[in-house]
Amino acid sequence: MFKPILSTFVLLASTAIAQADSAPMSFDVAEDHTRIFMAAQPVHDNGMPAHGNAFLSQGYIYPAGTLNDGTKGVNLDGTPAFPGLVLGTWTCDGYFVGDGGNATSGVWVISRQVFEFNDGDTVITQGPEIADIGKKNLRPITGATGDYAEIEGGLIQITLGFNDFMAINATFAFETAPSDQAAYTIDEDDVLEWDSGAPVGPIEDRPDTNS
Repeated sequence: MFKPILSTFVLLASTAIAQADSAPMSFDVAEDHTRIFMAAQPVHDNGMPAHGNAFLSQGYIYPAGTLNDGTKGVNLDGTPAFPGLVLGTWTCDGYFVGDGGNATSGVWVISRQVFEFNDGDTVITQGPEIADIGKKNLRPITGATGDYAEIEGGLIQITLGFNDFMAINATFAFETAPSDQAAYTIDEDDVLEWDSGAPVGPIEDRPDTNS
């Protein structure tokens, strides 16, 4: 019964070692329930944060594929469930909007997310987050350092679900590759050209209009 678990751990450990040698283009985040802080007001009648409620949260960055809906990426005491796989720290702050904590679809928070990797690289995104589980949400990258400094495009977030402690699990992937790697190529046959018939460049033997 332990063989599948051991094989999964070995695979994830190998992935973590491989990603340590290069900046990962995708990764998971496990929110730490012991580091979620919300304002006392405003709240809904059921106690969930309402529109305008400010919050701050932190969690652990793991290699992509570590987490699924319900996976306990964080222990009861707030320590990482997979300490040998932690790639860095995730920090999120912002405000609940719309239906806030009662939302099940659409935008529920406006937030800033800071990804601080153990090697010193950082990525910052800012914008709306959606409450939908399993749906892609593209967030603009507003800052980055280290290996991510030349990154182009945005960061795609997919919320995987909530763990037993009501903290989110999410997976992230960059929309495009760094600028030195062509994310898209253009086939010359696909480029629309139009010849207006007008001369291009210097005109020689221009007639003398003053004569």
